[in-house]
Amino acid sequence: MLDQANGLREKMKNQQPENPGRKAGKKTRVLAVTSGKGGVGKSNFALNFALSLIEQNKKVLIFDVDLGFANIEVLLGLMPRETIATMIEKDLAVQDIIEEGPNGLLFISGGNGFNELFQMNDLKLEKFFKELGTLQGKVDYIILDTGAGLSYENLRFILAADDVILVTTPEPTSITDAYSVVKMVQGIDPNVHLKLVVNQCISEKEGQQTADNFKQATEQFLGKEIGSLGCIPSDARVPEAVKRQQPLLLAYPNSESATAIRQMASGFLQLPLPYKLGLKGFIMKILFK
Repeated sequence: MLDQANGLREKMKNQQPENPGRKAGKKTRVLAVTSGKGGVGKSNFALNFALSLIEQNKKVLIFDVDLGFANIEVLLGLMPRETIATMIEKDLAVQDIIEEGPNGLLFISGGNGFNELFQMNDLKLEKFFKELGTLQGKVDYIILDTGAGLSYENLRFILAADDVILVTTPEPTSITDAYSVVKMVQGIDPNVHLKLVVNQCISEKEGQQTADNFKQATEQFLGKEIGSLGCIPSDARVPEAVKRQQPLLLAYPNSESATAIRQMASGFLQLPLPYKLGLKGFIMKILFK
């Protein structure tokens, strides 16, 4: 495995950009959306946050890497023709597996068998990441909808992303599991940029108190400062949109939850962004971290 990694590293370092004239500042940022446990609305948030960024004139691709669960395609009511799994099997280009959803949202499904990604041989692994790298500069954001919890694959995606949004609810078990994610990530890489979202709040006061308590605990016991994007109220429109297999922002654009997510996207875009290598940096980190 070490020889494989070293070989890939040298090949990727020697790759020249496809368009040398492209402005150096044009980077594709990779954003991982994760949670400590399932059932907190992570995929729903990831999808509607992506659509909110598009409303802010950003070009966004959402990448479903929740192994074994095709949540994003279900929420969109889409049946992908090709997936990452079939891309590897059929030796396809990444452009062949990109689906277009509502409002210009781009979407890639992991597909069954995607958990074999990190067990691929040298040639297939190089092919996959070389293809993924062709998206650099072609979209503003790639949003990874990761699985819940701390599987090996999830951790690799979290550690490699430019930014990480951690979704929790005020429920004690959800808070405990989210704290475990921060503890594990902090122990490996203290420089990971984490932002908290509190979902399914009875009131704004409950959401704010949950966020404040969580941030205080991570700072006091883990030495980790975490920013907060805000809270999303409990909203009967959310399960209704899921049943209709339509994103909340499109099915119920004026709902309380849709409004809250739009405000989060707007606030996120106003945050100072530390310099990152973009998609190429993500690829290097996920291969060699």
